[in-house]
Amino acid sequence: MMFEFEMRGMRVFHILTSVLTICCFFLITLPQSRCQTHDAVCNEQPYKCGTLSNISYPFWGQNRSRQCGFSDQFELTCHDDDTTTSIRIGSQNFTVKELNTSAETMRLVRKDLADDVCSPQFGDTYDVNSSTVFRYSSSVYNMTIFYNCSSSVDTPTGFGNLTCGDEKGLFSNGAQDEVLKRFAWLERCGRHVRVPIDAPYDDKGGRQFLQQAFGSGFPVNYTLHTSLTSAGVPPSQIILLVFGAVLGGLMTCIVIYCCSCKCMSSTLKFWSSRKNDREIEAFLKNYGALAHQRYKFSEIKKMTNSFKDKLGEGGFGAVYKGELLSGCPVAVKILNASKGNGEDFINEVASISRTSHINVVTLLGFCCEGHKKALIYEFMHNGSLEKFIYNKGLEATPSLSWDNLWEIALGIARGLEYLHRGCNTRILHFDIKPHNILLDEDFCPKISDFGLAKLCSRKESIVSMPDARGTIGYVAPEVWNRNFGGVSHKSDVYSYGMMLLEMVGGRKNINAEANHTSEIYFPHWVYSRLEQGGDLRPDKVIATEENEIARRMTIVGLWCVQTFPRDRPTISRVIDMLEDNMNSLEMPPKPVLSSPTRSVPESTTSSLQFE
Repeated sequence: MMFEFEMRGMRVFHILTSVLTICCFFLITLPQSRCQTHDAVCNEQPYKCGTLSNISYPFWGQNRSRQCGFSDQFELTCHDDDTTTSIRIGSQNFTVKELNTSAETMRLVRKDLADDVCSPQFGDTYDVNSSTVFRYSSSVYNMTIFYNCSSSVDTPTGFGNLTCGDEKGLFSNGAQDEVLKRFAWLERCGRHVRVPIDAPYDDKGGRQFLQQAFGSGFPVNYTLHTSLTSAGVPPSQIILLVFGAVLGGLMTCIVIYCCSCKCMSSTLKFWSSRKNDREIEAFLKNYGALAHQRYKFSEIKKMTNSFKDKLGEGGFGAVYKGELLSGCPVAVKILNASKGNGEDFINEVASISRTSHINVVTLLGFCCEGHKKALIYEFMHNGSLEKFIYNKGLEATPSLSWDNLWEIALGIARGLEYLHRGCNTRILHFDIKPHNILLDEDFCPKISDFGLAKLCSRKESIVSMPDARGTIGYVAPEVWNRNFGGVSHKSDVYSYGMMLLEMVGGRKNINAEANHTSEIYFPHWVYSRLEQGGDLRPDKVIATEENEIARRMTIVGLWCVQTFPRDRPTISRVIDMLEDNMNSLEMPPKPVLSSPTRSVPESTTSSLQFE
């Protein structure tokens, strides 16, 4: 294996050598006529775009070709009304109000905010500092606007009031995270928007201040590395020179690497493995997981009869049926050795070792021998819930009655309520789906697979999460895009709601068989059938009392999958709604998200995969 590794390095070395040779040849033989043509085209008088005039390098657009500008980032769009000029930075379009190429500054305006500060459509302003050439001026301040706040809250010092129709809003200096640390109750407001302004708010002006600030815009600086261009070297040659220098450096590094990779790789692998093992052992002691039975891997192998009976497979490993010496049947999950440094093992043990609830699967023991890791759970005779939902053509799988489905839905909700409120430490699951709901011999549901779980304080309403996690089709909008809101226990509520709709509809919420023209966002389909009084399970005859259960589960599910976390109920409220009389349930708003993209296949793993 190491020999193959070294050979790959040598192949890369030869490829880079060839590429560098071609680039150097192209650079040397670049026709002078091309350079002269570039100068003839671009050395023109400054041009006009919209209301802006005296525009020159590095900007381009309108009648100026791409070769006359510094990069794609400096393209200006001159609109047909001849009064507006816009530029796209990152993911957002800005109106260019002023432009000074001598000072390398421009003033940008978010026209949607300037036109209507109460618009429900916009989200956070794209962070200009995230680009490679643009930077906010030192005079720019962050402003955070909080919409849909309770009308009963007092306005703190340093905040301004904003009235949008019948709804109250507040705004203040500072980024969203900074403001929420000082005033945590603002999280109850419906929506937060961060925007840059040119001057701080000083308790005066209210909405008039916002309109004036957004209308005047904010200054942005840009910086160009112009030493070569000022010396008369065209941009095309600059790129080749830089590319050649980078390739030369890479070649040197690869030569050194090929000579030492074998020794270095072995050493790093050894110490990395030892470090991970020490960290996991320290974790097991700190979390008291040693109270569970610890097994050797040889015992795991014997317990599963050399992994003879495979029950299923998820993103973090395969599950096998086993039997303890006492004769008690168990489910043994063998974790994938390729999954990082054991983070999934730590997540699962840390979370589930804190639990004891009838609707949460019980951990009976574990194995940890280097990269060999296993978890031993109580055996669930009826397997996962998904086979009872999507059982088309599976005659061996019995259909569940509507009473069964309602009891299962209620049990899962009670298990989630326990995770969210019943432990000293709140546990967010982040992967609620039918595959991770196991059923015992009495069809009592139990939540399993805590590989993506996150522990947080019960007082912590919003959790910090560096990356998205979950399974396509069940992931709450805010998990992959913070513009929808903060990640919290409401994210589990969304996943639960999508699962509830699948239980009612008897199909997956992402239909792999749907073509582009007939594809429908699943909650829209459910909502339309409910609104029109159609059968929620066209493939089954539903009695009147069963139809009431189906409609109740559907309404609760639609409340749970509301786009914004603030509009979803807590899991405790979900339990109340499931147990309420049908007449006491209000119809939720229609879901507003569009259909999921067809380029994203359904994930069969426990980790989020946008492929």
